[in-house]
Amino acid sequence: MLESDERFCVLRNTINSCFDFACILIHSIFMSKRKNQADHEDSDSDSEDTPTFIDVDFDFFGLNATNDYHAIKRLLDQLFGVDAESLSMHALADLVLSQPDIGTTIKTDGEESSPYAFLSVLNIGVHNDNVSIKSLVPYILAKSKGDDAFHESLSTILRDPQCQVGLVLCERLINMPVPVIPPMYRMLVDELRDAVEENEPFNFTHLIFISRVYKLTPEEEEAMTIAQQQPGKASKRQKSQNSTGETNDRSPDGVYPFHPEDEEIRKFASHHLIFPYSNAQPRNAESFGLDTAGRLMLVPAAQFTELARVLGDVFQPPGNV
Repeated sequence: MLESDERFCVLRNTINSCFDFACILIHSIFMSKRKNQADHEDSDSDSEDTPTFIDVDFDFFGLNATNDYHAIKRLLDQLFGVDAESLSMHALADLVLSQPDIGTTIKTDGEESSPYAFLSVLNIGVHNDNVSIKSLVPYILAKSKGDDAFHESLSTILRDPQCQVGLVLCERLINMPVPVIPPMYRMLVDELRDAVEENEPFNFTHLIFISRVYKLTPEEEEAMTIAQQQPGKASKRQKSQNSTGETNDRSPDGVYPFHPEDEEIRKFASHHLIFPYSNAQPRNAESFGLDTAGRLMLVPAAQFTELARVLGDVFQPPGNV
């Protein structure tokens, strides 16, 4: 049995691993999708008393069914947590990759390399016969029951043939810096506009966002606060978080997003809630790792362009603020 201090140390290390990508400096963010070989990566180290900066070229590509399946499947498994196995992630990955002109991946080593992040949106009505959508829609509706108004609104729009509901899927490796995300949203705005002009079924009325959060008890938050007040590594971590868009603000309810942009998306949502995973194991004082849960947000599609603009304003690369 672990002593209390040792258990908090394990928890602290788990949380730190979510945010300690040293201090990534975004060397260049290409605003159009690259079709050529990615530039080489360079790295240099500062002294032991300052954060390490790594120059990385993040290249944006369209979804590629030939190269991207396994990475997209892994990111979807990460997005849906312990419930992923029961939600046909293999079929969902295939569905995402079936529309290469809608959505973006981020890579660092050319188009044939594995993506570190992706963003796409699926029309739930158009794909309602797909096995993944058949499992996801009841799942989303069941989770929305945690908020009666949310559940009623979601049930209504999913039944209404006049409503076109998009499922936004966005996930990345946990150590990817948040400033790489807004360009993907801006490109998605343009892609959806072009698709609608070509009479493709992307003229959405509503967008459903699915994401993840983790929860800390008051005791765990106190342990984290003490750790962050320690000199040396703690200060480096805080600088690293600030440089990639993270903040050290404490949540009033102990719930924190894995991805900071979710807090901006939530501001545009007509409804949002945190839901427990169906397959989550009961937790107790000896449980390891983070207490994770899912998040649902319903956003009017008319707000999507402004949402993308706000993300770009809030999460700018270091040196551009």
